[in-house]
Amino acid sequence: MFSFFRKKVPVDTNYFPISVDMHSHVLPGLDDGSPDVETSLRLIRGMHELGIKKLIATPHIISDLYRNNPQKINTALNLLKSALAENQIPVQIFAAAEYMMDSYFLELLNGTEPLMTVQDNILLTEFSYAAKPNEPEKFSFAIQTAGYTPILAHPERYAYYYGNYNMYHRLVDLGFLLQLNALSLTGYYGKGAVKAAEYMLKHGLISYVGTDLHHERHLSIFQDNRTRELLQKNLSHQSWNEFLL
Repeated sequence: MFSFFRKKVPVDTNYFPISVDMHSHVLPGLDDGSPDVETSLRLIRGMHELGIKKLIATPHIISDLYRNNPQKINTALNLLKSALAENQIPVQIFAAAEYMMDSYFLELLNGTEPLMTVQDNILLTEFSYAAKPNEPEKFSFAIQTAGYTPILAHPERYAYYYGNYNMYHRLVDLGFLLQLNALSLTGYYGKGAVKAAEYMLKHGLISYVGTDLHHERHLSIFQDNRTRELLQKNLSHQSWNEFLL
């Protein structure tokens, strides 16, 4: 049903920093990522050619935009798993979620239904880009009290921290594990994100690296030779995310 016929082009995967991607938006039709199964297959095929062996897809859960839930997410996951098997794309795929830390998130956290985690009790979270959180310790405390360990997605993209790099240390002290978007090193999100990413890497503040892949434009940047050089320079010194295999 979902077949693609194309010549296989040899790809040097030695430069790619991860074989497990724990942050992407490749489940079809759930958020601002892949709109359909065909697009998901193209994205995942491209990621496999780069060296990705395992994906933990993390669709957004945001109160006013994407009120996804485990049932919707698992339905999309099972549909995509079937299509991957049919097209013989040997990538393991699982599902979690990327939770916006807002009032709706606190409702979910205090509810009876378990949240969707990256692994065990490890929860992927994010702040709003538009407004600086006044009390990040409130969220950290609530998450840990509920029995979870929070990962903060792409802290280098929150422009309100660019004037105060001490906040990155503060976030780690509060119990957040920090996850870097590999694309941030390319300048895709601006010079501020590059500088913040380099600072956090230099000071050993990053625990995870993810693609945060949404669409084929992101994939094409990862396939570019200039990206190869940047990732080799900045990320090749460590095996990222390997314990998630």
